[in-house]
Amino acid sequence: MPSSSRRRLASLGFITAVVVLAGGTTVHAQQGGEHADVTFSRDIAPVFQRSCVHCHRSGGVAPFSLETYEDARPMALRAMRRTAIRDRMGAMPPWYVEKDIGIQHFKNDPSLTDEEVAMIAEWARGGAPEGDPADMPPPLEFDDSGAWQLGEPDVVVTTDEFLVKAGEPDWWGDITPVEIPLEEDRYVKSVEIREINDVPPTGTGRETVGGRFVIHHMVWSTRSEEGEGGRTTWPVHEVGRNGDVFDEDAGRLLRKGARLVSNSTHLHSNGRDTRARLEFGFRFHPRDYEPKYRESILGLGNGSDIDIRADEKDQELHAYTVLQAPTKIVSFEPHLHAPGDRMCLEAIWGFNVETLSCVGYDHNWVRTYIFEDDHQPLLPAGTVLHITGYMNNTEENFNIPDPRNWQGSGNRSVANMFIDLGMRLQMTQEEFEDEMALRRARLNLGPNDHVIGCPLCLVIPEGGR
Repeated sequence: MPSSSRRRLASLGFITAVVVLAGGTTVHAQQGGEHADVTFSRDIAPVFQRSCVHCHRSGGVAPFSLETYEDARPMALRAMRRTAIRDRMGAMPPWYVEKDIGIQHFKNDPSLTDEEVAMIAEWARGGAPEGDPADMPPPLEFDDSGAWQLGEPDVVVTTDEFLVKAGEPDWWGDITPVEIPLEEDRYVKSVEIREINDVPPTGTGRETVGGRFVIHHMVWSTRSEEGEGGRTTWPVHEVGRNGDVFDEDAGRLLRKGARLVSNSTHLHSNGRDTRARLEFGFRFHPRDYEPKYRESILGLGNGSDIDIRADEKDQELHAYTVLQAPTKIVSFEPHLHAPGDRMCLEAIWGFNVETLSCVGYDHNWVRTYIFEDDHQPLLPAGTVLHITGYMNNTEENFNIPDPRNWQGSGNRSVANMFIDLGMRLQMTQEEFEDEMALRRARLNLGPNDHVIGCPLCLVIPEGGR
């Protein structure tokens, strides 16, 4: 049996075992596999509020609400099935980090613990009891425009509206430049992009890549005629993608008088005539902020040698690059297309080979995984970064239109890419050593500790820092 299939079965088996043995593993479970002690009001609602309700609410992008008991009860078995998938396409919430390998500390992580997944299963199998309404946490409040996940932006700009006809082929090309109303240069701490369209919550016409969205991706930058170096590049927007929080010491510059431009905007049909636009929300650092590090322009991927055979799963793609300077890895962002099932990021330094992260992939929900500050990989010059992609071109993959077809590289949704679009920062040797010294102090590292992604953290240089 292929390794990914074993992993999925093992994961589901663990959840079943936890439920059967719940008396020994959870607070509210009872002996003999009884489930009535887990209730919505006390146990399930807080989990849904933290990880689900932002989308699954009245006016949210999800097709149904989980805000109240009346909303959630009919969806109990569906919630059990989707949360049990864990780290593969179709999982909810859409966060696919594999929890048994690599770094496990990420910003804005909505994922459920194994105990929470088991608790949802207990609740659903036990008849989805409500419990005491007095245990219900206060409802969350949202604005009527769909709240920004990273907080209210300082500046919002909007593209022109696109019209994508129900059955037209993929399109990619330029957009009309967008003026940014900014009267002074500002450094950006985060940027979030969301697609606003007229697709109803249900009935998109057909299942397709992205489901309810028509803007597959946008490669974009901002450009200004004022000052030197008037161009700033930004992370690629992709369908279903979460926002970007930049490293605290590496804000990106948005210049006065800049325009937002793109010469690679990719649109695809979702089965109905759809009007859509993108909104860009920028949040700024204080006016006196100055960045310490600069972005590392480093390609890691392979857009040429992609050979995905028909009716096969667990097909592998590989790509490598060598770091020319000490580097901090801020985030990991697999970019595949419909056959993509999984990607791993590995660092090779001397005789050390270490997996930094493995994540599942679902082309309906492209994710970027931002490492927490004291867990961002710190890698010396000469490190080899290696990504491995796992492709599933079979009928098991619901994103594949026809698994009988061979697939190669290309821009269309039915073709493929293989790239890590994560953010990386370049350092001097002195900055690199200073960062490792700070990490040793903040994490209180001792000689027997191991730091994933920092092969030299415990090697104290001459002079001792």
